[in-house]
Amino acid sequence: MAGRLSLQLLKGVGTALELKLQRLGLQSIEDLWMHLPLRYQDRTRLLPLAGLQPGDEALVQVQVVLADRAQGRRPSFLCRVQDGTGSLTLRFFHFNAGQMKSLTPGVCLECFGEVRPGPAGLEMIHPEYRVIPHLGLPVERAALTPIYPLTEGLPQTRIRRLLEQSLLYLTPEALPDLLPSAWLQRQGMPGLIEALRFLHQPPPNVDQQALLSGQHPAQQRLVLEELLAHHLSLQRVRAVLRAPGALSLPRSQTLQKQFLARLPFPLTAAQQRVGEEIAQDLTAQVPMLRLVQGDVGSGKTLVAALAVLQAVEAGQQAVVMAPTEILAEQHYRNFSAWLEPLGIQVAWLVGKLKGKARHQQLQAIASGEAQVVLGTHALFQEGVAFASLALLVIDEQHRFGVHQRLSLREKGCAEGRMPHQLIMTATPIPRTLTMSAYADLDVSIIDELPPGRTPIQTLVLADTRRDEVIERVREACQQGRQAYWVCTLIEESEALQCQAAEVTAAQLAERLPELTIGLVHGRMKAADKAEVMRAFKAGELALLVATTVIEVGVDVPNASLMIIENPERLGLAQLHQLRGRVGRGTAASHCVLMYHAPLSQAGRERLAVMRETQDGFRIAEKDLELRGPGEVLGTRQTGMMQFRIADLTRDAHWIPTLHVLAEQMLAQTPQEAEALIRRWMGSSEAYAQV
Repeated sequence: MAGRLSLQLLKGVGTALELKLQRLGLQSIEDLWMHLPLRYQDRTRLLPLAGLQPGDEALVQVQVVLADRAQGRRPSFLCRVQDGTGSLTLRFFHFNAGQMKSLTPGVCLECFGEVRPGPAGLEMIHPEYRVIPHLGLPVERAALTPIYPLTEGLPQTRIRRLLEQSLLYLTPEALPDLLPSAWLQRQGMPGLIEALRFLHQPPPNVDQQALLSGQHPAQQRLVLEELLAHHLSLQRVRAVLRAPGALSLPRSQTLQKQFLARLPFPLTAAQQRVGEEIAQDLTAQVPMLRLVQGDVGSGKTLVAALAVLQAVEAGQQAVVMAPTEILAEQHYRNFSAWLEPLGIQVAWLVGKLKGKARHQQLQAIASGEAQVVLGTHALFQEGVAFASLALLVIDEQHRFGVHQRLSLREKGCAEGRMPHQLIMTATPIPRTLTMSAYADLDVSIIDELPPGRTPIQTLVLADTRRDEVIERVREACQQGRQAYWVCTLIEESEALQCQAAEVTAAQLAERLPELTIGLVHGRMKAADKAEVMRAFKAGELALLVATTVIEVGVDVPNASLMIIENPERLGLAQLHQLRGRVGRGTAASHCVLMYHAPLSQAGRERLAVMRETQDGFRIAEKDLELRGPGEVLGTRQTGMMQFRIADLTRDAHWIPTLHVLAEQMLAQTPQEAEALIRRWMGSSEAYAQV
């Protein structure tokens, strides 16, 4: 088998080089075959120096006219070259005596590199080059040049030479084709060996446009295999998660009816539909694994409450976990108001709860006296034990790490059974991404807002109109409304973001002395944050200055105006979440996106989408197109989305077809499915256990 073919079979590979290759995850020759080009460079055409522009990747033939060592903070070796149409500087920061001796005036070179502006005109820094006998020599390469992922100490030329050697070992016996041949023929796809040889060594007559855009059949053949392996991996995880079985929770006969009768409004049709899907899942003896997506304000929490009641009526405990103490406290207030009148005891557990109060809550949870528990990641700490945990509700799931969710799930294991899992997100996820990233989950969508929600008017203004915006805040607050002012910073530093919010709060207090102004940011103590949020919700503060810490779950119906500074620095999903903090009451609401000019093309597109629509799923599709899947899912999920060749935006049309094929393979050829997962996923499957 190819997995046993040692890298040391290749000429020049000793222990040191093998260690470098292992840093790229390359343990064998098979891994090297699957180390696919990131992109291709066009080295088939010579370009004249006179036509070069900064940013070009160019192949040139030049003659050295001047070579000298330049001193300075960082010494470099400079070669001034020309070709009869213009001149260029080649700059080398890493150089040796042999190089300086060979690159002397009069020597002709063929160079390839990126053109950049320099102190004395255009430059190439560390170009690839070879000495040639004279200018005008025919170009050796008739095909595109592959560019591979690298690690320190391993240049492109080295990895290309290793791949060239490795292809001598590439045979159908060494790397079997795992996809059904009849299926491949129907799709018009080449075999695996043919596709790999093509991608590592594109022939001279290749359709360059197709290859550069990722649409060539050889690329698409491997795209299919990678997407399929990813999907099979998640399906297998689903099977593992469901294998232990779960406690069947009969449908609620009493509590749900009492709960619904106390609500001042009926559920929407979408809430009823999703509630029915969940109720059906909970009656099964396999663990529910369901993701509920719903736009901001669509009423996901009410649907979760119905599931919690089904667990409680069956004599079991339910947990609702939120990513922040602010959101956990809000859930605690809501669930207490809903459930305590029905005779249900609600506990809560967060990091700030200390001493006797914490001990009391832990006792109530462990004894089963507390039937419903609300909290944050404090729920999975050691010392937290449940009497009979049968339902786990996780809000804004992508904000939790892998191990956090697993450790809470383990607390529900009893007699070999797993708790049911209900996962909620207010971040709309495009359908193609849901089918890929969450293939281990059943998905429900609450695609309807409750009646009475007022549309939010979104305005896009330059920050040169800041004074007008401040006056708008004054007017809204004088009319008895409340407002948010959200500060964002492009720097990653939380300290700088908090400092910007503090400065903004001080400036606004000076400009609006008649208003009571609060401040919330990520570096405040949890208790202080909670107190400011309580005061804002109670109407004691007119204006809340905040960082994006308020993105999730804060519900203040009287807040009807939001200002977001520098919105161009945020993703669409985050902007949509922030905007959803207003428009929660009956008053007309506005969101002002106050940008700093000049805007990039992507920045203009993002803000235009925000102005045009409030449809979270349309916004999510645009976000995926602009930022890619890893960004849309959030950093905790990106490990799942680092595809080697597939591109979800470009290749989404394959996903429904691959779902069908995956089911067939798992049922009919499980060994091939397993081998495919190993080939593409390696050890990264752990990411799927989220």
